[in-house]
Amino acid sequence: MVSNFLKSIPFFLFLAMVMAGDADITTDFVVPMNYSANKAVDGNFFTFTGLRNVVNSDYTQNFTVTKANTANFPALDGQSVSYTFLQFPAGAINPPHTHPRSAELLLVLKGWLNVGFIDTNNKIYKQTLTAGDMFVFPKGLVHYQSNDDPNQPSTSISAFGSANAGTVSVPLSVFTTGIDDTILAKAFKTDVATIQKLKAGLAPKA
Repeated sequence: MVSNFLKSIPFFLFLAMVMAGDADITTDFVVPMNYSANKAVDGNFFTFTGLRNVVNSDYTQNFTVTKANTANFPALDGQSVSYTFLQFPAGAINPPHTHPRSAELLLVLKGWLNVGFIDTNNKIYKQTLTAGDMFVFPKGLVHYQSNDDPNQPSTSISAFGSANAGTVSVPLSVFTTGIDDTILAKAFKTDVATIQKLKAGLAPKA
């Protein structure tokens, strides 16, 4: 009965199901096509130095995310791993968001954070983390991090099981992508004026 069911699935849908994560590669590593032919692939290709400055940086005034993924570290292509370094000034938050292609494993390095995620039954799972604590955010679920200390900064690093986990910001995707104000007002059971105020607050600073 199961085999008959599988036979009824169009081949392209079957491919989509089995390729839901990062694709497996058939070589030891992937060298980008635009990588200079005159440049030898050596240890430098597998080295990323983009976190040197942020790891040793002083207090930051704004919430800052520094990523090491395929966009700036091509050696990660096909390896299904990446990192993000997160710097939280006092009182800063990482607003609700999702990563469609990976779970996130967060490690607090300094200070403390309040974190949480919401499952598909709208149940919240939250925790207060201090330096040395880890927390996993399941793949694709809405989650957040907040430094609620009014005086001290916090830093953390997140590991992903994808070379490009992707980030979908809930506030930005809802309020800055052109969804009609009337639709949003109905969805949030409010009025258009309130929606426009929310949009104005999320507009890029001049």
